[in-house]
Amino acid sequence: MKTWMAVFVFAACASPAGAPAGFEIWTGAQLKGFSKSLAPKMNAQKVATQQLGKWGNHLLMVAHREGPGEAELHEKQADIFVMQSGEATLKVGGTVVNPKTTAPDEIRGPSINGGEEKKLGPGDMVHIPAKIPHQLLVDAGKQVTYAVVKVTE
Repeated sequence: MKTWMAVFVFAACASPAGAPAGFEIWTGAQLKGFSKSLAPKMNAQKVATQQLGKWGNHLLMVAHREGPGEAELHEKQADIFVMQSGEATLKVGGTVVNPKTTAPDEIRGPSINGGEEKKLGPGDMVHIPAKIPHQLLVDAGKQVTYAVVKVTE
């Protein structure tokens, strides 16, 4: 009996431990660090992004902006923004000006006609359904870093 108990205890201790497959965590400190690590990687539109992972119908990325973005409309994806640092204005709704298909199910343009403007800052979270025009505006001299969850609807 003692032998079986010892085998059971040893097997339990030897079992692989850890998080379930697909589980990931990024600490607040890691997310704050993206403003520094992404800043040198900005493109001509003054934005840099880094995809953190992709699982089934959704992906997670971090974005850093030091200027306004283009107007966007995703035919099949909802966007969820979680603002980490800085401030921006989100223009949402209306219609994309001079829309161009830039990738499958992705429409972009220089701006939005109509829509509403919402001020965003650290800790704010936004859900933008598929097919809704949106544009993140960052004032000159300002910057913003935020997490983006893209969910295919």
